[in-house]
Amino acid sequence: MRIALCQMNATVGDIAGNAAKIADGIRDARERGARLVLFPELAVTGYPPEDLLLKEHFLAQARVAVEHLAGDTNGIVAVVGFPERAEDVFNAAAVLANGAVHAVYRKLYLPNYGVFDEQRYFQSGASSAVIDIGADRVGLTVCEDMWEPGPPASEEALAGASLLVNISASPYHAGKGAERERMFAQRARDGLACVAFCALVGGQDELVFDGHSCVIDHTGRTIARAAQFEEELLVCDVDLGAAAAERLRDPSHRPAARRAEHVARVLEPLASDPAPAPDPTLRPLAQPLTPVAAEVYRALELGLRDYARKNGFEHVVLGVSGGIDSALVACLARDALGAERVTAVVMPSPYSSSDTQDDARELARRLGIPVTELQIASVMGAYEQTLSGEFSGTAPGLTEENLQARIRGNLLMALSNKFGWLVLTTGNKSEMSVGYSTLYGDLAGGFAVIKDVPKTLVYDLCRWRNTAAAGEPAAPIPDSIIERAPSAELRPDQLDSDSLPPYETLDQILQGYIERDLSREQLIAEGLPEADVDRAIGLVDLAEYKRRQAPPGIKISTRAFGRDRRMPITNRYRG
Repeated sequence: MRIALCQMNATVGDIAGNAAKIADGIRDARERGARLVLFPELAVTGYPPEDLLLKEHFLAQARVAVEHLAGDTNGIVAVVGFPERAEDVFNAAAVLANGAVHAVYRKLYLPNYGVFDEQRYFQSGASSAVIDIGADRVGLTVCEDMWEPGPPASEEALAGASLLVNISASPYHAGKGAERERMFAQRARDGLACVAFCALVGGQDELVFDGHSCVIDHTGRTIARAAQFEEELLVCDVDLGAAAAERLRDPSHRPAARRAEHVARVLEPLASDPAPAPDPTLRPLAQPLTPVAAEVYRALELGLRDYARKNGFEHVVLGVSGGIDSALVACLARDALGAERVTAVVMPSPYSSSDTQDDARELARRLGIPVTELQIASVMGAYEQTLSGEFSGTAPGLTEENLQARIRGNLLMALSNKFGWLVLTTGNKSEMSVGYSTLYGDLAGGFAVIKDVPKTLVYDLCRWRNTAAAGEPAAPIPDSIIERAPSAELRPDQLDSDSLPPYETLDQILQGYIERDLSREQLIAEGLPEADVDRAIGLVDLAEYKRRQAPPGIKISTRAFGRDRRMPITNRYRG
């Protein structure tokens, strides 16, 4: 069977725009001889639609779009994800054929962990389902249905399906594509069936969908793979007869198949035109990005590009300090949007060294980004004069340091208001975790690009970006930025290490405490210094109120702040 997987970038709520992409995909797949074309989970509405699913008119418009798309399916079968409004609301896959909605499969397993809230919106389906397309039996699943070992995929395989299709909107974290592919290979071997996984691609608020659609044969071998972070129509010839023949040679599933008889719902069969002659070139195998830094960089780039594009921002602005974090965000902004759509603002205070200011200007020059310079010393003086009466008799300290950050945030927001620019914040996950940031200062902005990137990974990404600079006049990030000890430069001779454990140690503690939910005792048992563990845990717990007020940012880890990790602000539990 020649199949096509339409790895598309849907926009939440843009039913007309998404439907137009689906119609194009159906036409292109038919022109390339495909008998079956797959589209991602909730492709009609985008994923996740969240509380749009509580609007009856939204659901009605999605159904109208599906009915209209069905009219384009003469000569091809299309499986399209949409929210079905029936006796309840279902996360569904419509089987479109012969100009009509031929059948609907309803997702059985509704994830309600991490970033998912599907049980808030959907009822689960009642049974697995298979459909005959000509002589070939195909099993239908939606995303989580195949994350769960066993039914419905196992029931469909036992019912004779030699191809299991999975339409999905699976959010990215570092390494996720390879993890999924290994899982699908196991499902293919378990069921002696081929697996076709069609994934969503693109950015949606904090989430990035990486694509990485793939087709796996009954032995668990990947025979076709789409690119990561790009739209693509992946077309592949699949030898379903080989899977059927293997079942004849391996009768071990026969008792289970007998017991499972009539469990899977058998949908009305579909006739099919003869398949075109097999084409051995239709097994494209795009290679996953390596190293991990390259993959994460592309995820951040796509997330930023789509956040700006889908929300109508033509231009972004960020403060560039000469530090490592703002250097990375500047590179991502230039690569995602183009230099002409980025403005860097240098805002030196009396504590900013000439070296960091020079590095900030040099970074912008190498990237081709225009620079605006705003001196904040006089503004600081005005603040201090205004507060001199109230602060009389007190020593300068953290308050005065934070004033500088708040002045910078205020100036960036003024540029945003005046010109309609999106302010990019530059704080990383390590700082966000322990509250090493200023509320209404460096936390102020519209999008936190590296909010989920630990400090040690920031360095890895910068080094990788410099090595990937082939064809550019020079590596974009000056070596002095990468080599300099990190500092907020809010007081004389300040270093991050004055307030925090070394980042190599801190990031290990944070990974255990935040992403793995390890206790204090477990972290110490892993060899982490007791004093550093106690210090870091205390800072993380106290900073929840700050994180709750931070802008959205791109998820690249298994546990990002926000919808992924939800802790109460008022909370006396420690450790």
